Amino acid sequence: MTATEAPDVLAPARLGPIRLRNRVIKAATYEGLSHRALVTRDLVDFHVAYARGGVGMTTVAYCAVTRDGRTDRHQIHWTDEAMPGLRVLTEAVHAEGAAIAAQIGHGGPVASPRANGAPALSPSSFFHTTAFSRARAASLADIRRITGAHAEAARRAAAAGFDAVEVHLGHNYLASSFLSPRLNRRTDRYGGPLENRARFAREIMRAVHDAADGRIAVIAKMNMDDGVPGGFWLDEAIAVARWLEQDGTVDALEMTAGSSLLNPMYLFKGDAPLREFAAVMPQPARLGVKAVGGRFLRSYPYRDAYLLEDARQIRAAVKLPMILLGGITGRPVMDRAMREGFAYVAMARALLREPDLVNRLREDAATPSLCIHCNKCMPTNFTGTRCVLTDRTTTRGDTWGTPEGYVG
Repeated sequence: MTATEAPDVLAPARLGPIRLRNRVIKAATYEGLSHRALVTRDLVDFHVAYARGGVGMTTVAYCAVTRDGRTDRHQIHWTDEAMPGLRVLTEAVHAEGAAIAAQIGHGGPVASPRANGAPALSPSSFFHTTAFSRARAASLADIRRITGAHAEAARRAAAAGFDAVEVHLGHNYLASSFLSPRLNRRTDRYGGPLENRARFAREIMRAVHDAADGRIAVIAKMNMDDGVPGGFWLDEAIAVARWLEQDGTVDALEMTAGSSLLNPMYLFKGDAPLREFAAVMPQPARLGVKAVGGRFLRSYPYRDAYLLEDARQIRAAVKLPMILLGGITGRPVMDRAMREGFAYVAMARALLREPDLVNRLREDAATPSLCIHCNKCMPTNFTGTRCVLTDRTTTRGDTWGTPEGYVG
């Protein structure tokens, strides 16, 4: 594609059934700002800042499809009590001219047994070293229940005013762990060859697509590479992307990488903030991070557009619109993504540093990002996700709804 053929990243565009004012999406970054599974004023303000700052769409992360799929005890899941606050949130973002998506999924082996009062689920049983408990192998009843919960989450997202859902098929959350040959040792129709390991993800996407019924856009966020030996790899990701395209269940693909369970820094690249993670951890986890955290939180060299090389191979294999994630920092990288055939770009850390970056890029394409990729924003999701180099503070604020049945 030539420069003259490439779309303008800051011009309006369609995403499935919806229209975005530009092609820049605020990527899902867990905010740590919900309280007792309800929307707070801080969560609303967080997303309004990106809408006011010029993004085409902001993404709320992470909304678990079931209570046992949460990775944090305060995490929103799709209860009746959460709906009033979610409507406040979507209306506030729409008032600023932006669209809003909800990231939906089940944490699986990444879910918190302590917060949920239930064992983590996995394709196969294993000892959960970070939780010091055994993850339970998902039964066929669990698979049916969680597939249906994804559909219900999509219906509720549409009812709450969301413009899109982003289905989490990455980072070794439940659907991703089924894709992984390292984590999935099942011998039934959900294990073994790739076609079987991909069955759960495909069933989820069919259920979400049918529930969305053309009212909202459906995005799949899927790993290209787990970043661990024996894990899901790019050649298999290409095959799954083709199957999703054939199924006709997805409006756009967002490719990601890494395992929140086994190698979380593989997605982010750059330095691992071990000291900052240890500071927010309770004992004995704090001692563990200090002693052996470098084995789990590894450092990787950072470069702009660091997922482009692999995502380009997915791009060549499918005709689906694709969102480029990973090291999107400024106009040169955005324009390169457009020339390479990507339809949208997703930004995370650069926007945490400067929520108004898109507006400033519109005024001056040479505007540099101030993000230095120190990754010290990562541990702040325990207390309210933010760039530590800014003065922004969080209080959690008011909530909308009543947290019935909440167990803290």
